[in-house]
Amino acid sequence: MAHAGIGAEVEGIHAVAAALDAGRIERLLVEKGRLSRSDVGAIADRARAEGVEVVVVADVRPSAVTTAPQGLVAQCRPIPSRKLKPTVTRMENPALLVLDRVQDPRNIGAAARSAWAAGMTGIVVADRRGAPIGATAFKASVGALEHVPVMLVSSIAEALGTLSRMDVWTVGLSGSTDRSIFGLDLLDQPVALCIGAEGSGLSQLVAERCDVIAGVPMPGGAESLNASVAAAIACYEVARVRGWVS
Repeated sequence: MAHAGIGAEVEGIHAVAAALDAGRIERLLVEKGRLSRSDVGAIADRARAEGVEVVVVADVRPSAVTTAPQGLVAQCRPIPSRKLKPTVTRMENPALLVLDRVQDPRNIGAAARSAWAAGMTGIVVADRRGAPIGATAFKASVGALEHVPVMLVSSIAEALGTLSRMDVWTVGLSGSTDRSIFGLDLLDQPVALCIGAEGSGLSQLVAERCDVIAGVPMPGGAESLNASVAAAIACYEVARVRGWVS
């Protein structure tokens, strides 16, 4: 069965503005007490001008998912889910971020923001056994999820197998290896970086499916990194190896 998509509801100034840029908003709830703010007022005025239904309410929080919707809750047309194989096939030199059972939607959003900033070409997420890509993730992504192609799959392990058959290198990040992600020469080739869950890391089956296991060296002695921080470092190493940044 096809996935319905993501981003049916977004909240917060940056996420709502990005969804408005994408032309996805159908109905916008705006908190009356915040309309005097220039950023909120500008979004409301622009939404009206573009034919969006704008509803002014005393408090948007009863309709919100996040704890700080910043006076804006938007109901949107979902971003259609993309299928893995045809999406990757169309990429000239894939650079993918794969999230394996990441539980905090804020980490998904932050990782998406880093992936977009670093120039990664797509994100792969399981539609089960991980945090949903909903309002919290969209708010944390600060607009990135409107831009980076997201591929929802039923199984990350199966997705890695598909990617391997497509000649995409699969690199799992782990704190239990001496091999460094820095200077890994295969990063200039079609590659998928796989980040595991907070605390537990990569699942055993996913780790077994990866072609390479590498880690972020931590000379300071920290035991591990936050999932989104590890994702950011790895994405920027791909960008550095490919010459996108110097």
